[in-house]
Order: sequence, then structure tokens, then C-alpha cells
Amino acid sequence: MIIDLKENERLDELQRNGYRIIQNPKKFCFGMDAVLLSGFAKAGKGSNVLDLGTGTGIIPILMEAKTQAAHFTALEIQEESADMARRSVELNGLQEKITIVQGDIREAGTLFGAASFDVVTCNPPYMVGRHGLKNPEAPKAIARHEILCTLEDVVSQAARTLRPGGNFYMVHRPFRLAEIMVTLREHRLEPKRMQFVYPFVDKEPNMVLIEANRGGRPWLTVEKPLIIYKEPGVYMPEITGIYGY
Repeated sequence: MIIDLKENERLDELQRNGYRIIQNPKKFCFGMDAVLLSGFAKAGKGSNVLDLGTGTGIIPILMEAKTQAAHFTALEIQEESADMARRSVELNGLQEKITIVQGDIREAGTLFGAASFDVVTCNPPYMVGRHGLKNPEAPKAIARHEILCTLEDVVSQAARTLRPGGNFYMVHRPFRLAEIMVTLREHRLEPKRMQFVYPFVDKEPNMVLIEANRGGRPWLTVEKPLIIYKEPGVYMPEITGIYGY
């Protein structure tokens, strides 16, 4: 299928099933955090998955290639990103597997109904407040800072849309881990699995991947660290596997 690209848009290869994605570097492009989340998250055969704040649709597109989930619904508030996501879905012939919905994370429960999904994923904004932002309405700012939604919004809506026993997967920053754990438990999402991501073996972690279960019993497994680089510019074998190189 031929898709017309708009100004400043480009096509990127995803190294999975021949899939490609439309992105606009002037607005916002997906990062490694989204790719790592797509590898960390699990979706069983026939499951129904919701991705909150999907951006250009990277997580559902990658997870469609990696899992046997029945269907993905992807929610995105920014019109331009949602439009790129829809066209990427069409480009890859995934209209029957992925539905892009433009809307607010804070209204997810109303949009989709309670207990509608087996799995919910989210790569949320990490930074708190608007300190240092020249244009808080810019797409990159909205993606990185808690301007249009907060951690509380994400977790509460994940809990509302998940069926009992369903799993929530999120990537975030370690400096907010205490707040994350408290917020998850406040909404009866029990942390079950966690993995720290380190840029190099001798550096501090800069990401944390978390799995939580709706209504689960207390028991947290901390997986072995995920190291990104063997040396500058050279990925560790685990990372190349996740990327599909």
C-alpha cells in the first residue's frame, strides 16, 4: 500500500514482519523505552490489549508482530500523532488488528468501559511540572512532561479498563519508583515483575519496566538488569534481540 507522507514525515523500518512506521522528527519520534516495553510486555493468545498514549502507534504495531493477541486498541490525544498512527496501521495492513482512537487518557474508562481489556500498556510522560518548558503545548513537551495527564491518571485508568486478573505494563524512570509503587497499590494494581534498564554496566539505571496485576497477591520478582550498550554505539545481544536485528 502507498501512503502519502506529509511535510517533515519519514518512513522508518521496524525490523519486524517488514513493518514500517510514519514519524515526524519535528514533532516526536519513539524512543528505546517504547521498544523495550514492547519486549517486556506479555499478551497471550486471543487477548485484548489497550495502549494508553500510543503516540504514533509504535507499541501496538511491535506487539502485534511479537504476540498472538487478538486485537489492539491505541489511545492518543494529539491529532497529528493519531493520524500518523492510523496511516501506519493502514500501511502495514493491520486495520483488522489495531484500532487507533483519538481521545484523552483521563477518559479511557468512559470511552471503552470498565474491565474491557486483558492487558494495558503505557509509555507515559516521565517529567513532573512545566519547569524549563519554552512551549508546554508542543508535541514533544506533551509526550515527555505531565501536561495533559499524570501518573495518577494513567494508573487509575489502567486499573479501570483492566479486567480482574489483567496485567498492566509500564516503562518509567527510577527516580519516581516509590511514587509509582504507592500509586499502583492505591488502585489495586499489585506490582509483580520489575526490571531495571542500565545504559552501561557501570552506570545507574535510567529506566524501569514494571508489570502489575489487577487484584493480584503481593509477590514481586526483580529480573536481572537489562544493559543497553556493551560499549558506546554497540548494543548488547539482548537489545539486538528485542529490536529484531
